[in-house]
Amino acid sequence: MTEKTSNDSKQTAQDGRSPVPLGEAMRTARSEFTDLTGLHAESVSRFERTGDGWALEVEVMELERVPDTMSLMASYEVTLDEDGHLTGYRRVRRYERGRADSSRRG
Repeated sequence: MTEKTSNDSKQTAQDGRSPVPLGEAMRTARSEFTDLTGLHAESVSRFERTGDGWALEVEVMELERVPDTMSLMASYEVTLDEDGHLTGYRRVRRYERGRADSSRRG
């Protein structure tokens, strides 16, 4: 049975194993994402626990341009299992690096 505490990082998996530490899950996800797509995550803009693992939103540069503020960026939603391994990804938006996104808050 899963023990729940006020801190998700202290949650115990149903099979008795401790959950993967946050930093380790992020490193594994970044590596697997790069291996699959050839894109390098520049930053993580969202990271949250889900019922069956983790959900991240990573920012990547898809097309480098000069000047750098015109480079084409993208946000990818990445899902991980309980062990921190990538289970899926999808691009959720594209934008120029130097352009603010007025349609989204946060």
